[in-house]
Amino acid sequence: MKIPFNIDLRDKVAVVTGGGGVLCGSFAEALAECGAKVAVLDLSKEKADLTADKINKNGGLAIGVSANVLKKESLEEARKIITEKLGSCDILINGAGGNHHKGTTTKEYLYKEDSESNEDLITFFDLDPQGVEFVFNLNFLGTLLPSQVFTKDMLEKEGAVIINVSSMNAFTPLTKIPAYSGAKAAVSNFTKWLAVHMSKVGIRVNAIAPGFFVTQQNHALLINDDGTYTERAQKIINNTPMERFGKPEELLGTLLWLVDENASSFVNGTVIPVDGGFSAYSGV
Repeated sequence: MKIPFNIDLRDKVAVVTGGGGVLCGSFAEALAECGAKVAVLDLSKEKADLTADKINKNGGLAIGVSANVLKKESLEEARKIITEKLGSCDILINGAGGNHHKGTTTKEYLYKEDSESNEDLITFFDLDPQGVEFVFNLNFLGTLLPSQVFTKDMLEKEGAVIINVSSMNAFTPLTKIPAYSGAKAAVSNFTKWLAVHMSKVGIRVNAIAPGFFVTQQNHALLINDDGTYTERAQKIINNTPMERFGKPEELLGTLLWLVDENASSFVNGTVIPVDGGFSAYSGV
């Protein structure tokens, strides 16, 4: 992997949740490229191992660990494995998250006729409370619980840092996805709260808010079978001044800057957009 610049993470242990995915997998690779020993956490051990194997083949040091970010006992077991194999955590990347169709409406807007019974239509009134709860838990509790578990080892460690993954939805909610938008807003708010709470024990807490990147989760929503953009993808492009989707490697400069104590030691409680100008554009 080509990283924008190198920082010295030798002797540091980085824990990356959601590390089997596209974006957090690239985070894990970049941290390893800078010398960190990386624990790649994912609900799927197979996906975690794929990222870890890639790092190891490129000369880094990583292990794949299965962990459920919604179960504290699973995270405690992961912590035990990581401590035994790599050492205690210095850097925590809270990247696990996602959406669910049961927390998503079919249409962008509600019309009067939509209130009539229609099995093929999910309106605001049809949103499944359990689906909404799942999305909120995955994103918010999936950030809070790993922070509870791994910060036990980070107290008053030099260079201890947490990076959460928020979203553009936290600034301006996208249509159709109220559960995900609300959950990511909670992640941003929690980032600020935790930064204040941990300020006396030397742990910095910041977040990255990616704009629009094509990942495994959203590929079908953005790209048609023939490779063209879907209608929703085209709307995103039209409202992104740089007129394209981001590339995973374009998040790495922000990640490494926030992780590096020499570069950002006074940066705390921030949520940094990396969005091609999406959040700055009014549409006019």
